Amino acid sequence: MKMTKLFVLTVAVAMGPGLAGAHDIEAWNSPQPEQPDHVLIRNATVWTADEAGILENTDILIRRGEIRRIGEDLRAPRGSIEIDAEGRHVTPGLIDAHSHAAMLGGVNEMSLISTAMVEARDIVDADSINIYRQMAGGLTTMHLMHGSANAIGGQNVTVKLRWGADPADMIIDDAPGTIKFALGENPKQSNWQPDNPRYPQTRHGVAQVVDEKFQMARDYAERHEAHAGRNARDRVPPRRDLEMEALVDILQGDIDVHSHGYRADEFLALMRTAESHGFRIKAFHHVLEGYKVADEMAEHGAGASTFSDWWAFKYEARDAIPYNAALMHERSVQVSINSDNPELARRMNLEAAKAVRYGGVGEHEALKMVTANAADQLGLGHRLGRLKEGMDADLVIWSGHPLSVYSRPDQTWIDGRLYFDRERDLEMREAWEAERQELIALVRESENGEGENDDEEADDNDDQPDENEPGMQLFRQLMGGA
Repeated sequence: MKMTKLFVLTVAVAMGPGLAGAHDIEAWNSPQPEQPDHVLIRNATVWTADEAGILENTDILIRRGEIRRIGEDLRAPRGSIEIDAEGRHVTPGLIDAHSHAAMLGGVNEMSLISTAMVEARDIVDADSINIYRQMAGGLTTMHLMHGSANAIGGQNVTVKLRWGADPADMIIDDAPGTIKFALGENPKQSNWQPDNPRYPQTRHGVAQVVDEKFQMARDYAERHEAHAGRNARDRVPPRRDLEMEALVDILQGDIDVHSHGYRADEFLALMRTAESHGFRIKAFHHVLEGYKVADEMAEHGAGASTFSDWWAFKYEARDAIPYNAALMHERSVQVSINSDNPELARRMNLEAAKAVRYGGVGEHEALKMVTANAADQLGLGHRLGRLKEGMDADLVIWSGHPLSVYSRPDQTWIDGRLYFDRERDLEMREAWEAERQELIALVRESENGEGENDDEEADDNDDQPDENEPGMQLFRQLMGGA
């Protein structure tokens, strides 16, 4: 029984707040916040991430999840929730254009050089604590991407951080399709070798594979187009191929290509391959040598989703510089800054601030690198990433200047619903700690009550839990009666 008590005490100390209780933050028992008819935020400094720039002493009126008006001295409709944001700043919800933070299992299907048939929407992890933590940092949207083990990887999915929703309800249904390509060390397997190495093992082999796959996709489309009308009579139709269908969608402009890569020569090669097949690269990701070919990227129409200041973490990143984002921005490349890391995604505002430090990007333009620019790269600029009338009411109320290390999100709103409130979060932490201490006290009390009468016979049965022993009853209660 001593072993049982010790086990229960350990559970209470380490997991008490998370096993059961009114203040559990697990997604499965976090109800969706109510969506008020009207919310009026008053007297804020509003960073629109749009042509209006930064507006002082401004109000924002939200109606049923949509921004309806932005201006001064707006009238509050009857029954409105009013928030006095005097001295505080409001920005669009932050957007991470490159994330793997809420995905079940591995993010790579490594078996083939092209895995265009797999889809990230099938492995969205709505219970990941990363969602809550990143939302507490002001993030409202993430682009969940396949990994970079393949020259042509799987299809990605864009989700809102609707904590407590199921995976299907997190997905933005009208988001354009996107797919992950990769260049360099990862697809050519420089840093990992399976038991049966696959082709290719070189950079020019990767380029050849991409070109060949699109030739195959054209042939596939032609065969299916030929099997129509009279030609389809009494003939077996061509076999369906999900990989080829995805590549045909790229050729037809229905899926956008987002490509992992580091080296300038490979960006040039992929852009030329894409142009030869009649499509464009939507954005290069990481793109640490983008500053070398920024003019060519701008002419092609490729965006850049880069790291702020990562360097030398692998050989092909050796020419990275922290001025990369600023230099590409100066050359008219649309730049976003991403995390590719669940911890970094909690501070995307500070990643944007580094573009001010390295390269002198204007503060408002820097904020756009984690809001409007990211939304445009994901094909969602018509509804996300900006504060303007008609846009989704995804916004963050900051305690101070949003690019300051001293500021924090006080509230995060998604679809006009209050998903994160710092004041409420602090209250919940106090409740969790009180519950934890209560559980510890209960176990200690039960232990003290029986410890005085322990004898040798009881010691012999230490490994046999007594179902009626108070500590065991408490444990069963914590586990929901299991």
